[in-house]
Amino acid sequence: MIKMFARYVNLMVITVFILVLLSFMLPYYFPGELLTNISGIVPASEVQAQALEKAFKLDKNGVQQFLFYLNNLISGNWGISSASQLKLYDEIAIALPATIELVFYSLVIAIFVGIPLGFIFGIKHHNPADFSVVTFSIVGYSFPVFWLALLFIILFCLQLNWLPISGRINLLFEVEHHTGFIFIDILKSNFENQSAALIDAFKHALLPTLSVTIVTTALFIRFTRRSTMYVMEKGYIVAARSRGFTLRQIFFKHGIKNALLPILPTMALQISTLITNVMIIETIFSWPGIGHWLIQAIYQQDYPAIRMGMLIVALCVMILTITIEFISRALDPTKDTAERASV
Repeated sequence: MIKMFARYVNLMVITVFILVLLSFMLPYYFPGELLTNISGIVPASEVQAQALEKAFKLDKNGVQQFLFYLNNLISGNWGISSASQLKLYDEIAIALPATIELVFYSLVIAIFVGIPLGFIFGIKHHNPADFSVVTFSIVGYSFPVFWLALLFIILFCLQLNWLPISGRINLLFEVEHHTGFIFIDILKSNFENQSAALIDAFKHALLPTLSVTIVTTALFIRFTRRSTMYVMEKGYIVAARSRGFTLRQIFFKHGIKNALLPILPTMALQISTLITNVMIIETIFSWPGIGHWLIQAIYQQDYPAIRMGMLIVALCVMILTITIEFISRALDPTKDTAERASV
């Protein structure tokens, strides 16, 4: 276990170093002036340009510039946005929790709905209910998230007028920023009608969450059902049945763990797809997350924001993927041994 943990930590450190190095190189390939791409400031005079070059170590060699950039990343000095002239650290600290919220909501619903349904119809398969669920999973996974989101907007917002089209909460509610997570911030803020604010925030989050969740849940149903069917046909399951154990006893004692083991690596592979879908949904619903923020930065040619936003998103995807992969290997150490033996 210790060796495996050290191996994954080493992998994470190397990957972080490569991502940071790539983000450091990006301003050199962006169009426009290098000084503006790095600092986010258009110098008004030659004197200011020289001062900015010294401040960002552009008069030094590449190694010193990289070390300066790395030190700024660690200290939280991520520069300023060329469009808003605000600190990038503060802007990302506001936008990133909104994205994490949608990812968390979608993942929780997919786990607590998709995996149990996959278990149920993996055991009781090839019946009308199973065919209906399989059809739903295929159709749900086949829908592009942006098309599904537009259908929801047309139906629930424009036609029925049940839910708001965009935003995270009604602007009438003055919610103070504490953590960046809207429901926690509402509970921490001292104002009247907190219950109304919570309901309004729930209504705003419902359609963006469903747009992403349907695709993710459909995928979890398919993988869990297939894994359960495969496990329940194994020899040790047949042997347990011959000894008189009930199907319920066999499944809870032997089936669940063995069926879940192949699902965790699949979750790791789907993290990048999930975050990408969330960023698309943010743009459609004007959800103030990192995806919507990055799209605005691209429109405004805000290259410092683009560089830092891409780095943060890449780091989130990498950390989540490697963490889930590590948990999968920790739960099933024999998988690592089998893969090494096969090589």
